[in-house]
Amino acid sequence: MKKQSFVLMLAIVLTLALSACSSNEAAPIESTVPVKEMVDKMITEVEQPGLIELDEDSVKQQYHLDPSLLEEYTVRIPMMNVKSNEVSVFKVKEEKDIPTIETAIKQRAEDVQKQFETYLPDQYENAKNYKLVTKGNYLLFFISEDADELVKSFDSFFVQK
Repeated sequence: MKKQSFVLMLAIVLTLALSACSSNEAAPIESTVPVKEMVDKMITEVEQPGLIELDEDSVKQQYHLDPSLLEEYTVRIPMMNVKSNEVSVFKVKEEKDIPTIETAIKQRAEDVQKQFETYLPDQYENAKNYKLVTKGNYLLFFISEDADELVKSFDSFFVQK
C-alpha cells in the first residue's frame, strides 16, 4: 500500500512540475513603436551630434548586410567625419538571421574603429566602446558616450506579451 501511495504522489508531483514548466514559456518581446520613431525619440532624449539617416544602398555598403533580412531598420551616422557616434535599430524578419546581423554590426564597429584609429584618438576610444543590444528580434547598435541612457531609452519601447 505504501508503495502505491508513493508512486501516486510521485506521479502527481511530476505532472505538476511539467505543467508548471510548460506554462512558463517565454513570451515574445515586441514593440508597438516603429524603429525609426525609436531612434528619433532616443536621440531627442539623449542628445547626439548631428546624424543623418543612411539609405538602403549605404546600409548594404557600410554595414555589410542584406537589408532584405530586415523587417525594418534605421541607421544614423554622423553628418561630419569628426565624430564616431552612431545609433541604429534593426528589426530582423526571422530569428535565425540574428547572428548574421550581429556579425555585420560587429564588422561595422571594426570599420569605424579603423577609421578613427590614427585620425582622432578620442573618437577611436568612443568607437571601441560600442554597444550591441539584442531584445527579441530587435538589435540596437550604437557608438556613444551616453551608453546607459541610450539602453534605458531603448528598453522603454518594449513590452512582454
